[in-house]
Amino acid sequence: MAATPKAQTLVAAPDLQRAVEAWLAYLSVERQFSGNTSEAYARDIGQFLSFLASHLNRLPTVAQLIALSARDIRAFLASRRAQGVGSRSLSRTLSALRMFYRFLERRGLGKNDAVRAVALPKLPHSVPKPLTAIKATALVGGAGIASPDAPEWIVARDTAVLALLYGSGLRISEALTLSRKDAPIRGRDMLRVTGKGDKTRVVPVLPIVREAVERYLALCPMPLGSDDPLFVGARGGQLSPRIIQLLIARARGALGLPETATPHALRHSFATHLLGAGADLRAIQELLGHASLSTTQGYTEVDRAHLLKTYARAHPRA
Repeated sequence: MAATPKAQTLVAAPDLQRAVEAWLAYLSVERQFSGNTSEAYARDIGQFLSFLASHLNRLPTVAQLIALSARDIRAFLASRRAQGVGSRSLSRTLSALRMFYRFLERRGLGKNDAVRAVALPKLPHSVPKPLTAIKATALVGGAGIASPDAPEWIVARDTAVLALLYGSGLRISEALTLSRKDAPIRGRDMLRVTGKGDKTRVVPVLPIVREAVERYLALCPMPLGSDDPLFVGARGGQLSPRIIQLLIARARGALGLPETATPHALRHSFATHLLGAGADLRAIQELLGHASLSTTQGYTEVDRAHLLKTYARAHPRA
């Protein structure tokens, strides 16, 4: 159970101070918010009340809080923005205020719809940060990140999945929905996958990826029919994405990878390293399934060979 944040001096009338303290206790005890989250919300509400004291030229009461307009809420957010506070922090602050107002309403202390009328700040689009080729290769190699008691076939399975994410630029959902008959094994240097919007595209399969998949299949104790999932869990069902996500999270600590190291980052590392080796941007967009181009045409054999050679140059060890 999370500890209730330590009481702090609130610039508010006694009735409002008591309401805030009751809300913070509710977050920690009943909602079991983490200490860090509760403390962040305590800071948010404290900053809001300090602003109101200046804005209203008096210690705010519960009644005055209930009477605030959307313009008052926006004035507070604007003052925080002027102090250099970013959109993510402002969004969290407004979420905290909405929660506090709902708490007041449930306690029968009044209702204010104005806070709901204020839109959350738009957050900047987060672009996955690619890993360096060395770090991506270390992650795919899997040295030191498997559980000590994991069976050999599980380790081989996880390595094969990571190899597909990085070596072929697959989404995690695309890798885990491959069937046994689609396995990229010997004699297959291209893989046809169906991604978002049921669009089909063709991606390269490097020798190192084929070897990883073949090793997994050789060790897998489960009988896999041609239409069965290629990657299965310990009980034989389709492998959950959560398993791979946890594996990469463990790798962040074991290999000293940044917090941005995710399955999606591996996929974008594939594109970044391929682009750096001289591949065509339009072709890479198709490989990732991002282009608005028709995917039914695919590539010519010359295009495919060129991309495969380009990627191999970027990764000589592959």
